[in-house]
Amino acid sequence: MSDPHSHPNSDPHVELATFPTPVEPAPALAVAIGLGPDDLWIKRDDLTGLGGGGNKIRKLEWTVGSALAEGADTLVTTGAPQSNHARLTAAAGARLGLDVVLVLRGSPGGSRSGNLALDGLFGARIAWAGEVDQAGLDRAAAGVCDRLRESGARPALIPFGGSSALGARGYVRCGEELRRQLPGLRTAVVALGSGGTMAGLVVALGAEAVLGVDVGALPEPAPAVSEFAGLTSPEGLRVRRDQIGGGYATLTAPTAEALTLAARTAGLVLDPTYTGRALAGLIAAVRDGDIRPGERTVFVHTGGLPGLFGHTEAVAYAEGQVVEYRT
Repeated sequence: MSDPHSHPNSDPHVELATFPTPVEPAPALAVAIGLGPDDLWIKRDDLTGLGGGGNKIRKLEWTVGSALAEGADTLVTTGAPQSNHARLTAAAGARLGLDVVLVLRGSPGGSRSGNLALDGLFGARIAWAGEVDQAGLDRAAAGVCDRLRESGARPALIPFGGSSALGARGYVRCGEELRRQLPGLRTAVVALGSGGTMAGLVVALGAEAVLGVDVGALPEPAPAVSEFAGLTSPEGLRVRRDQIGGGYATLTAPTAEALTLAARTAGLVLDPTYTGRALAGLIAAVRDGDIRPGERTVFVHTGGLPGLFGHTEAVAYAEGQVVEYRT
């Protein structure tokens, strides 16, 4: 992958967020998981600004920039009902004056909390695709684009999770920020969903310096990372697959423990799908020696807070942690 700062005319880009995001020390969390107090830092990509923040904005700066260059007036993308990417696509559309249609897995009804509530506030329309696999979701999105063209609109289909070789350029920039902010960085730990975030970090930092914690969004995410990063094969990528549990939408016990630990040692709020699993993977990596005390480690906080409030199990778990004060 080429330098994202080069060839500006061939790689359209639109500014949507505030960079660089800060890095913060997390000494109490580090000690709690078995690292030294100076070993662990948090890259606050939950503080990117637009639409509630999160990592997807870095990718959208490139994919939406390309859509604008092609003359699009409508953004179409896909995801799960609580998709952070869908929420931020809706926010980007609102910022830029573009219509947005979100093609989501599942059916209408039930709770509209969490990211779905924000989708509505941003003015996005939702097309429910039913209980389909990724191929079915892609077909539904293609059909939406066809109908929009028939009505005179100019839709641009933004890839699932914003992940593509182009979208990954946003995380090449993030990796470059980390190089400047944390000299001597040994490992960046990040949630691995659709693959673009990890791919960009791999390009900037090297495969040996990035640990992706698979959250179960794709059956096999490593080949996607390899493709987006321009690698010849996924061999050499550091991927943990031990935190998927019962599936993408479930709350696992290690994730619940990670949510509580981050909150109580760092005042840090994680989500039950991505960042909670990623921290659980970091904890497991310390326990099995893949990450060791004395090594400078960064946890990439990719955001996702609204999804916590749309996750029934996570809300019930959090409410169960409340202890009443009694005199």
